[in-house]
Amino acid sequence: MRYQVNKKGYYGNFGGAFIPEMLVPNVEELRNHYLKIISSKGFQKELGSLLRNYAGRPTPLYFAKRLSERYKAKIFLKREDLLHTGAHKINNTLGQILVAKKLGKTRIIAETGAGQHGVATATVCALMGLECIVYMGEVDIERQAPNVARMKMLGAKVIPAKSGSRTLKDATNEAIRDWINNPVDTHYIIGSVVGPHPYPDMVARFQSVISKEIKKELKSKFKKENPDYVIACVGGGSNAAGAFYHFLDNKKVKLIAVEAAGKGIHSGHSAATMVLGKPGIIHGSKTLLMQTDDGQITEPYSISAGLDYPGVGPVHAHLFKTGRAKFVSATDEEALKAAYLLAKLEGIIPALESAHALAYLEKLKAKKNEIVVVNLSGRGDKDMATYINKME
Repeated sequence: MRYQVNKKGYYGNFGGAFIPEMLVPNVEELRNHYLKIISSKGFQKELGSLLRNYAGRPTPLYFAKRLSERYKAKIFLKREDLLHTGAHKINNTLGQILVAKKLGKTRIIAETGAGQHGVATATVCALMGLECIVYMGEVDIERQAPNVARMKMLGAKVIPAKSGSRTLKDATNEAIRDWINNPVDTHYIIGSVVGPHPYPDMVARFQSVISKEIKKELKSKFKKENPDYVIACVGGGSNAAGAFYHFLDNKKVKLIAVEAAGKGIHSGHSAATMVLGKPGIIHGSKTLLMQTDDGQITEPYSISAGLDYPGVGPVHAHLFKTGRAKFVSATDEEALKAAYLLAKLEGIIPALESAHALAYLEKLKAKKNEIVVVNLSGRGDKDMATYINKME
């Protein structure tokens, strides 16, 4: 079974590029050049230097002693929360800004939900001196105010999306409209493994540094490269794609993706795409998404802005359909409980997104000597208002 994208841009039955005619030249330009650009020695050297000296890689693979004692397994946290800007998103934005410059683009647009991708995009635009416009749902602007302030301080223009649920899906719609209207000078930095080919593959490649480092760090600690489990949260799915990337062909490594069940999978307030979704097209690719019987997209819900998305990246739809990854979900309450537990046991406050991955440790039932890696995709600074409101 092949888990990487094929030459036509598909993962099994999912993927492709379903785009308006106006965007075909942009997407084709990217598709025709991205692999050649990112595989060149000069590009790799520049990106490697920025990841080390600017973003702060490699991130530690931290042995969570007290968490391990609680769950009776060897639990490690991949500390993406320690990166510059506070999440894994910078891995991708640094890569894409270099691609954009190679293609001669001078204007950058992005969408954001939790704000972390928006901050990471604004950060690299400031670093490279490029214009930056970030689209963000009105609801998310309210619940992620610190990140909005950071984007503005970094010089980005934040434009609210006022349609639909006024969250990530709607911000993505607005960004695509902008791109259609500004096709020549603009590069759209998509923040997850979603969108038309080649975006899911390109973003996964930039995020694959996560699993590459996990293998290297485990080898130095245990003389074995592969953990028994890798657990990551999934909205669109970029942090999970990066954490899974180098383990996809090794069936001994169990891959667990945790979606947001919101107030309950069947409550009508959920973002558990794999349970509720059916094949369809969203934001330029065929994937699984939450929709009504007549194909209208169902509004997702999660306490976590970054998981509040009605679809999932096509790579994850393929991993789900083939059974290569196990897809589970955590409710708002389970995620909050996991966040408070990590703070009290390890002195680490996770992002609400990452807390969903941590929540699955309650159900995992790993054996004593099994190695479990949880991708701690972001830190909890941006979610403090929610944490404070929910504290008992």
